[in-house]
Amino acid sequence: MVTKTKAASSSKKSTKRTPARNARVGARNKPLSTLTGEALDGYFSKLNGHKPGDLYQLVLGEVEPPLFQAVLEFTKGNQSEAAEILGINRGTLRKKLRTYNLRT
Repeated sequence: MVTKTKAASSSKKSTKRTPARNARVGARNKPLSTLTGEALDGYFSKLNGHKPGDLYQLVLGEVEPPLFQAVLEFTKGNQSEAAEILGINRGTLRKKLRTYNLRT
């Protein structure tokens, strides 16, 4: 059985960078408001003259699930603590979790 030394394995890891990963890192450095604005600009540019409908609900439906999931992971599933962090009532959080079919 051949074993790699720590130095050999760490040097291999540092040379394996892909452009896709670097692109994601750049996006992470942008404020959420900038990323949202860019996404909305892209959405509007693809409408081809059609009028958007229920845009507010569309945006909330895209933003709330990952927000709730991230906060619940941070609180290790504690819904009361998650609701407090989010600044909403625990009952409201539970309702939204059911709406988006999110499990804790």
